[in-house]
Amino acid sequence: MKTIQGPGIFLAQFVGDTAPFNSLDSIARWVASLGYKGIQIPSWDKRLFDLDRAAESQDYCDEVIGITASHGLQITELSTHLQGQLVAVHPAYDAQFDGFAAEHVRGNPAVRQAWAVDQVKKAATASRRLGLTAHASFSGALAWPYFYPWPQRPAGLVEDAFDELARRWKPILDHFDAEGVDIGFEIHPGEDLHDGVTFEMFLDRVGNHPRANILYDPSHFVLQQLDYLQFIDIYYERIKCFHVKDAEFRPNGRSGVYGSYQNWVDRPGRFRSLGDGQVDFGGIFSKMAAYDFAGWAVLEWECALKHPEQGAAEGAPFIDRHIIRVTEHAFDDFAAAGADRELNKRIMGIPK
Repeated sequence: MKTIQGPGIFLAQFVGDTAPFNSLDSIARWVASLGYKGIQIPSWDKRLFDLDRAAESQDYCDEVIGITASHGLQITELSTHLQGQLVAVHPAYDAQFDGFAAEHVRGNPAVRQAWAVDQVKKAATASRRLGLTAHASFSGALAWPYFYPWPQRPAGLVEDAFDELARRWKPILDHFDAEGVDIGFEIHPGEDLHDGVTFEMFLDRVGNHPRANILYDPSHFVLQQLDYLQFIDIYYERIKCFHVKDAEFRPNGRSGVYGSYQNWVDRPGRFRSLGDGQVDFGGIFSKMAAYDFAGWAVLEWECALKHPEQGAAEGAPFIDRHIIRVTEHAFDDFAAAGADRELNKRIMGIPK
């Protein structure tokens, strides 16, 4: 068994224009002071990280490693959640997702998609230069507007959508394979890969590609009412990244899973700071340890109520308490009688 690394923290929700949140050096100093040992870096935010330079320059990557190491931190993964989203965008969401892209490709979906593909590939190269073996991203979505079958979906619509999604991602996955890096797709509502069945549909279409893997975040499964512990039992071999995020689901007579278009604070299902929700992290960390997950436990802070700085301060000790330092021997080894084949035969009544 292996001991999970951590605690780590995803920086995307904390980046800002004022110190200490406006540079890699200052935000690294801040998270280290809270007890974090790793950082997951959003690759789209140039206040922290220049993806184009990282893909081209080992010297720049060494500089980034040096900055983080000076604060006692490691880089857990790079993230291309925003760029990955743009690999596949349904036209209904064009206007909303345009803001995720560089300004010069906005308003042109085909050019925007090509830019996004290039960005995600650059993240694979940058990850290799940084000595990383896993990467966090989104799959994007072509079928999501049709997740509830009313009006009845045209025959083959979902199949065609997943065929196209796989066609777009296969060359990206091949590039990640060449760089020796796994993609962990965050299984997330709003993405075509939003549960186990849809992940399998995609995996089948990319030929069970070895680099097509999972970023596990139990909060999204609480909101879907999916068994997030059994999910680990089924997909543990594909889980390469882990977001530690809490959530709660409290349905009532007026609203349920779909949330009634309400703001996050009023929805029956909402994200919470660690320890304030319903996720069984003891069960999760136990399963992760039993299945030899050796990656990072990374806080993704999202909460409708609590201030982010309080959530970050509470997150590091929470994760640290849940990380299981795996045992190197069985608890009852003290009573072992040693190996004796003749004794075993006598116990079972097997003649010599």
